[in-house]
Amino acid sequence: MKILESSLVNEVELPLQLNISFRKVFDLFEKYTQKEYKQHPFHSSALEMVKLFQQHPELNDGFSDYSLLEKYKEEINLLLGPLFPEPLQLNEIKAASVPFSFTSFKFTDRFLNILNNAGDDYEFMVRNFEDESMYIMACTFILDFVYGYNIDIKRPFYFDIPDKSTGTMKYYRAAFNADFSEIIPTENAPKITKEDFRELLNNFDNIDLWKEKFPPNSYIFKGFGIINLFDVTSEEMLSSIKANLLASDDNLIFKLQNNLRDFYAIKNLRLGYSIFDNLNEKLCETIVNKSNSIILNNKEEINCSSNYFCEEIIQKVFKDHQTFIISDLEEYGKRTDKNLFYHNLYNSGIQSIILIPIKASKNGDLALLEIASPNAYDLNSVNINKLKDIIPVFEAAVKRTSEERQNVLEATIQENYTSIHNSVKWRFYEAAEKYFTESQTNENAKLDEIVFKDVYPLFGQSDIKGSSEARNNAIKEDLITQLNLAISVLKDACETEELPIYNELMYRVATYLKEVKEDLNAGDEINIVDFLQREIYPVFNHIKDINTTLSKKVKIYMNRLDKDLNVVYEKRRDYEESVNLINDKLSKYIDNKQKDAQKMYPHYFERYKTDGVEFNMYIGESITKKDSFDNIYLYNLRLWQLQTMCEMENIAYTLVDTMPDNLRVASLILVHSNPMAIKFRMDEKQFDVDGAYNIRYEIIKKRIDKAHIKGTQERITQPGKIAIIYSQDKDALEYIKYINFLQSRKQLGKIEFLELEDLQGVSGLKALRVEVIYQKDFDEKKTITLKDLIKQIEA
Repeated sequence: MKILESSLVNEVELPLQLNISFRKVFDLFEKYTQKEYKQHPFHSSALEMVKLFQQHPELNDGFSDYSLLEKYKEEINLLLGPLFPEPLQLNEIKAASVPFSFTSFKFTDRFLNILNNAGDDYEFMVRNFEDESMYIMACTFILDFVYGYNIDIKRPFYFDIPDKSTGTMKYYRAAFNADFSEIIPTENAPKITKEDFRELLNNFDNIDLWKEKFPPNSYIFKGFGIINLFDVTSEEMLSSIKANLLASDDNLIFKLQNNLRDFYAIKNLRLGYSIFDNLNEKLCETIVNKSNSIILNNKEEINCSSNYFCEEIIQKVFKDHQTFIISDLEEYGKRTDKNLFYHNLYNSGIQSIILIPIKASKNGDLALLEIASPNAYDLNSVNINKLKDIIPVFEAAVKRTSEERQNVLEATIQENYTSIHNSVKWRFYEAAEKYFTESQTNENAKLDEIVFKDVYPLFGQSDIKGSSEARNNAIKEDLITQLNLAISVLKDACETEELPIYNELMYRVATYLKEVKEDLNAGDEINIVDFLQREIYPVFNHIKDINTTLSKKVKIYMNRLDKDLNVVYEKRRDYEESVNLINDKLSKYIDNKQKDAQKMYPHYFERYKTDGVEFNMYIGESITKKDSFDNIYLYNLRLWQLQTMCEMENIAYTLVDTMPDNLRVASLILVHSNPMAIKFRMDEKQFDVDGAYNIRYEIIKKRIDKAHIKGTQERITQPGKIAIIYSQDKDALEYIKYINFLQSRKQLGKIEFLELEDLQGVSGLKALRVEVIYQKDFDEKKTITLKDLIKQIEA
């Protein structure tokens, strides 16, 4: 007799003393020994069985020494024979077992075959086992058997048993029959009253209470049970596939592949996933789930309109959206003259494959599920029917993934193109919901205007100083370079061929060169490029054929030209790279810092790239949808803005040595104390101030960075300094406090009190201009946060 003694026997604490007894089997046999059953076919065998029990009373009285199972194995086999009929030995997965310890000692042949095929290192253990829940389950067992209180907390137990022959895992659900057992209270067992029962019902998770009512070993279990296993591999895999698809983590394909290996009992089964782009008629591997598409075989994409696939696959899979099966790759190769698809599969070691197209989106894109095996006929038109319950799950997951991808794309578009900030998005949803509701009954329904009243504006700018002059100088230097190169080619041509035309052309090029050096006017570049293309390049085509030296000269000239623009674009490229470097660094920095500021109090934020970076912020109660605004949040944001501008100045300064052009930024803050209204302009898809009075604020924003200090020709914005523009003295007093604090931290230096010249339509503006003290070894990742500043000010 094979005996599986679980390691739980001595480890798990239970309210039961477990004793194996065959008393109920004895009672059954004793019944058939009575006179009224004398003619019954069981009568004579029952008499022999009763004698057997009488010879071995331990079998009746019970024992806890599991070694006796081996001692009495022949007797036990005889006693339990009627419960394990011969015709069902290869059908049922059944064993005699001790509950709560899972020690089993009598098996059907099919059960034994499964265990023998599991390997020598396999331990018969329940999967979903927890010590405390097992104790409570034993208590409910007692409540039912002894006191008649039925509590249904039955949980199905599962066993995961490996199948060494296939290299996969099989999953079984267990059903337990306790008809051959009884429970007897000991003297140490407290009697359970109705009040106790109600208390237990309200405290299921209180293990201490259960142990108080049912102390360990306070009851005796006598008997055995019958455990039946049912193969639920298909159901388990379907459930696991659903769970994995819902989880949708980076290892999704790997997990699903393992699921399908167990489902099909194919050790080396492979799973792949690719997307068919219907617009471009190409098959491309999805990056999201790291799928490693089988049919792409490490290629990024395949053009499906080529001769890669056979016509049958193109028609059935990509046009009719039907599943396609290749059960034997060699047979497929004979039919298709071994096309590229055949060679790809062959080189990948694939001999049978299933292609399952799933509609991924409304635009007609397909997700292609690829299930493959290295063995012919492992996958075929018969066992594909096993997938009928799984394919709908994949379809739902693919559609969900497609929707999520679409949401990401829409979010990206919204973030980068439409400028609807998260802080105000609720108002747009509110308006859209109202419009949708009204449009159901009113065809003339209109969208609400999006207006936020009584908000305080903050404007900041880090402008690249002298960007226009730097751009013009770059254009000028590139033109000078190009004209000098042209003169060099013509000069060498004169030495080879003494043609007067070369001298005449050289004179005209030199004239243009002189004009450019003296002054570059609008339209000069266009005229020069037109002259070169019309007059010079045809001559160059002749010159390059004269000899090798001239050919090299012309080649040098042409190689210096930008391939797309056909002009020398070296200094301008340096300038643009420098501008882009500053813009990208400052934009990413303030976008990241803005997340910290939003946590203090939600506000509207928008940022633009120009020749530098500028940003608008609006803060107020109407934006938050809550009655929580206080001026302290405005002051917080102003302090954050000044601190952030200091840090952006440091970032721009640290870039100077890394840029092709040494560009500097000049920073500006515009202070406006009065609340205003902002309105979303549907035509421009952005917010703007609302009301005639507030337009003055917009005028100042557009003109302020070009303003001069009163009575001078000096711009208010200068590199290395932050200009704070204001019109009311109380604003200056507020910012002086912030400046003093940052001076104490050695971030700001000397402060200037200035008046600005009158602008068109605007007068009376003043400015604080404060020096930025650049930090050695400035680290943007370790800058102070707004919370740190507030804490230090409060301290």
